[in-house]
Amino acid sequence: MIELQWLYALFLLPLPLLARLVIAGVDSAAGAIKVPFFTRVQSLQGGTSSPLRARWIAALLIWIAWIALVTAIARPVWIGDPMSFPLEKRDMMLAVDISPSMQEEDMLISQRYVSRIDAVKSVVSDFVANRPTDRLGLILFGERAYMQTPLTFDRTTVEEQLLSAQLGFAGNRTAIGDAIGIAIKRLRGRAAESRVLVLLTDGANTSGTDPLEAAKIADEAGIRIHTIGIGASSKRERDFFGRVRDVNPSADLDETTLSNIATRTGGVYFRAEDPAQLQAVYKQLDELEPTPKEQFFRPIKSLMHWPLGVCLAACLLLVIVRRRG
Repeated sequence: MIELQWLYALFLLPLPLLARLVIAGVDSAAGAIKVPFFTRVQSLQGGTSSPLRARWIAALLIWIAWIALVTAIARPVWIGDPMSFPLEKRDMMLAVDISPSMQEEDMLISQRYVSRIDAVKSVVSDFVANRPTDRLGLILFGERAYMQTPLTFDRTTVEEQLLSAQLGFAGNRTAIGDAIGIAIKRLRGRAAESRVLVLLTDGANTSGTDPLEAAKIADEAGIRIHTIGIGASSKRERDFFGRVRDVNPSADLDETTLSNIATRTGGVYFRAEDPAQLQAVYKQLDELEPTPKEQFFRPIKSLMHWPLGVCLAACLLLVIVRRRG
């Protein structure tokens, strides 16, 4: 598509006509000497008047040159079709607790309790599917932490690795600090403002590195850590004698440490007591760490040289016509 960026320049087109009218008015007001025998004198000198055809050609070339010049001043451009361009991607690590305590069935869905890990797999899978422009990685941790999926754009692989995670595979205790350490190692060399770790657990650090020391190193490396404490705070169950009582299945959850980790690194601590709250947490994470929207641009190419070329060609032809006429 061709557009004129300075469209108002076209108002210059009638300028020669206006100038001619003004000059003609001045000439008609001035006196002139009439020589009735001028034609005869000219014929005796061998001069001939310019042919009418040559004058029309000269006038046409002048107008072509002027129109082309004004068109060039109006800055014609060609605007191409919209094209997308790559954006800076976000690098996000997901750290999920797979200690045996995640088997606790206290996540209430439709009056039915499901295990914490099943709720996590369902909600986090949706979260992964909705981040197509991010590099995602998966860390699983129990007594030890290990990299299950390196940073990748392959969301399907991340989701499959999460769904296939087995509880107790990494030991029976919880190494929150080690999980943070692996994330630091993987994210340290990535672009600034895109280093994010989302850590989910239902307990306290009982193995490995001190998580607060790891959070300090993460903060120095420019890594934001959002922490999620999962597990119901109250659950009704029957004791050995058949009596119904309320228990706190999340008594081991160290909310203070998780909150301090998030605060130290510029992240946010969330508490999820049921699948609905967990889903709301990940929606908030989508707002806190939005995926960049695909952006488009339309290539613009200047066409000014074409009318300038026409103007120059018309001027050269005018010189030739004048010399021959």
